Amino acid sequence: MRVTIDADLCTGCGLCEQTVPEVFEVIDGVAVVKGAVTADKEEDVKDAAENCPVDAIDVE
Repeated sequence: MRVTIDADLCTGCGLCEQTVPEVFEVIDGVAVVKGAVTADKEEDVKDAAENCPVDAIDVE
């Protein structure tokens, strides 16, 4: 699974970090992918992407 964040769209609300702190972290007001997505976290990452209020997370 490939996860990217559009830094221009991200508002740093932290919802993704709250949902999957093993994968996402908000640094200086922008979310970043901090770790690999393990198989047991794939559904959580998809949920974080779907719930992002500005659609800044892309999952492939």
